[in-house]
Amino acid sequence: MATTNDLKNGMTLSLDGQLWTIVEFQHVKPGKGGAFVRTTLKNVVSGKVVDKTFNAGVKVDVATVDKREMQYLYHDGTDFVFMDMETYDQLHIGEATVGTGASYLLENATATVAVHEGTPLYVELPASVELAITYTEPGLQGDRSTGGTKPATLETGATVQVPLFVSNGERVKVDTRDGRYLGRVGS
Repeated sequence: MATTNDLKNGMTLSLDGQLWTIVEFQHVKPGKGGAFVRTTLKNVVSGKVVDKTFNAGVKVDVATVDKREMQYLYHDGTDFVFMDMETYDQLHIGEATVGTGASYLLENATATVAVHEGTPLYVELPASVELAITYTEPGLQGDRSTGGTKPATLETGATVQVPLFVSNGERVKVDTRDGRYLGRVGS
């Protein structure tokens, strides 16, 4: 337990059985009435953002969320198996928890896994990853100046839009948040 005076950005609170991360907060002291704290909270699981106001000095339930570097080992049915880099414990995480990041996850890649009371909350990949293109149509000669794009299949099975000049076997950098092509990587 803590009070609203102890709030910090990034802190995780347990409210009504759900976990919320503080995106930002502001202590407000109006001329009349009691002081209060205005917060912007983000739901840890769903990503929903809400504004909530607390009276100053009110007790809030702080949740301990343990963020650990883990290595992705393999896909097992509907679970992704990660290994804690320090303890070598293996953790099975469901597809829903891994989310869209699963499209950019290669075996042996490292990711940050947030765990609360033994339950995995989410998997955070690096902002960008480097992956090889396994298949894309060849670009047409003289088509390079139009700035067009074509679909390319990555080694993880995900499909991204790449410029026409990119070819099979090349390594590209991809944004893990929205699947955007960020550029070629020298081999």
